[in-house]
Amino acid sequence: MMAWLSGLWGGGAVTIEPATLRDAHALAKLHGASFHRGWGDGEFEQMLRERNTLVHRLRQGRAIIGFAVSRMAADEAEILSIAVDAGHRGRGLSRNLLLTHLGHLAGRGVRTVFLEVEENNRPARRLYERAGFSVAGRRERYYRQPGGEHLNAILMRRDLS
Repeated sequence: MMAWLSGLWGGGAVTIEPATLRDAHALAKLHGASFHRGWGDGEFEQMLRERNTLVHRLRQGRAIIGFAVSRMAADEAEILSIAVDAGHRGRGLSRNLLLTHLGHLAGRGVRTVFLEVEENNRPARRLYERAGFSVAGRRERYYRQPGGEHLNAILMRRDLS
């Protein structure tokens, strides 16, 4: 009974599963709300069709509240984007999403994962560090902001083997 009530008030159970083409619009909307330059429906549709791209959705009930996208090449992958809806942050969902996504990458033979994160994005850097990523380099003036300012990126790496 408590689980049912919790699901009713909490919006339902949270699941992590492969995204489908039907999710492209919801993923694009969430990306646009999370990043300065959001990807459009077409970009997500293209990624979802590519064999070397892995996309997971984080779903609560029928609502997509997060996603992770990686592109694979040989035994390496790059996390292109990960996001959780602002109203659902701070509950450990991004950590679960990231670790599940990494597990699926490992299951596909990926041995090393890379990503870039904005240098001043402390919550994201903490997430990646706690998930076993370490700093592998820095890219000066990598991210361009709406006002023209350029921010540095930190290149991070994690071995899965």
